[in-house]
Amino acid sequence: MFSALLRHSHDEVERFRSHYEGHVVNVRDLIVDRGGRRVLDRVDLTVKHGEVVSLVGPNGAGKSTLLAAICTDLEPTSGDITLYGTPIERLPALEIARRQAVLPQAHTVSFPFTVVDIVRMGRNPWAKTAAEEHDEDHVEAAMARCDVTHMRHTAFNTLSGGEKARVMLARVLAQDTRVLLLDEPTAALDLRHQELVGRTLRELAAQERGIIVVLHDLNLAAAYSDRIVLLDQGTVAASGTPEEVLRPELISQVYQHPVTTTTVEGSPLILPQRDL
Repeated sequence: MFSALLRHSHDEVERFRSHYEGHVVNVRDLIVDRGGRRVLDRVDLTVKHGEVVSLVGPNGAGKSTLLAAICTDLEPTSGDITLYGTPIERLPALEIARRQAVLPQAHTVSFPFTVVDIVRMGRNPWAKTAAEEHDEDHVEAAMARCDVTHMRHTAFNTLSGGEKARVMLARVLAQDTRVLLLDEPTAALDLRHQELVGRTLRELAAQERGIIVVLHDLNLAAAYSDRIVLLDQGTVAASGTPEEVLRPELISQVYQHPVTTTTVEGSPLILPQRDL
């Protein structure tokens, strides 16, 4: 079933490419002021089909604010954000939901929905379209990818934090968009499921999707990203490949803690220095 969905997704990619070539998300000179404070200051960001771009940086650096602006949850003070070449403020909400899916940090649900109910919500943008025919296939594939099929009839509010995070990620995958915006998808997960998310990101990128993901774990970002954008106090401190960005002197400066780096299986590995 999953391979059939991959073939379907490939067809969708070709359809999009026939209409647009270039950056699927393009952020230029973005400024966000909140509460009298400048949270983002002239930030640039791009993502193409087939890329995993990780946003990293200390607490308060502006990572979630940047994601919120891209997904239209937050109106920027100034700057430009385009989705497939169109200014995002010109796109109807439904059209945005068919192009990009968003995983927020918080996972609050007020009603006693089951896991499968939550995942099915990801298909809402495709109601009354030809894509509706594939709803159940996408729901089942997403639950399998996120290892939540066995809890399909469990009430969402009875789950642990990590289980809720996996269910909400399954909802995003079921939405089947070309762009994914993920805010700390691994924060509540154990080691096995963190790696599962990393592998899933690579598989989605191999389907030519564009992914922006906020990560606190620099080693996960190093292992699974094509590019890393390092934010510091609302500005871009560095942007490039993991090897270009995760340099010990830069990371030590931005995080205000000394680190060393080594290389494991071709990826940088960040090691904080500890005085024990």
